[in-house]
Amino acid sequence: MKQLVEFIVKSLVDKPEKVQVDEVEGEKTTVIELRVDQADLGKVIGKQGRTARAIRTILGASGVKRGKRVVLEILE
Repeated sequence: MKQLVEFIVKSLVDKPEKVQVDEVEGEKTTVIELRVDQADLGKVIGKQGRTARAIRTILGASGVKRGKRVVLEILE
């Protein structure tokens, strides 16, 4: 999951070297914490949150396959 988010986000941003993805595994939930450069934050979130919602949808589908709930947190 971590590699999937990293690949998608690095493809979107101008400064891929600043992308940091951390994965916190729980019993039934996995939290993925995403940090990007302040200038790239708008690109990751997208207009009205559409890009972030699309990434969360992909993660949700991937989580169902593994039997876990996946949460994406975009941190500043």
